[in-house]
Amino acid sequence: MLMRKVFAAICALAASAGFAQSPPRLEPLPDVPPPPPGVSDLSADDPRVMIKPQDGDRVEEYREGGRVVMLRVTPRNGPPYYLVDATGSGNWMRRDSLDDGVRVPMWVIRTFD
Repeated sequence: MLMRKVFAAICALAASAGFAQSPPRLEPLPDVPPPPPGVSDLSADDPRVMIKPQDGDRVEEYREGGRVVMLRVTPRNGPPYYLVDATGSGNWMRRDSLDDGVRVPMWVIRTFD
């Protein structure tokens, strides 16, 4: 019984110490500086990095919401391949086809006549 009272007193002291702290002093953030010259000329749909394809290569961009999500690259001598940014993090993955290999099983379990 004495242990419970001591434990309850310790918990009450710990809780009251948490309430006794004063909140931090908050200050407003400074204003955002203007963009450097030349940056304001770009719109949201313009790519920030442009890699020029080699002569004869064809690059098709697929955009979603103003950002590039997939590139289809057709080399002059070779089959086309795709560069896909599925997560939007900038990590491009190369795929030789858009078929991911997942097949939905379609088994007939029972038929009703």
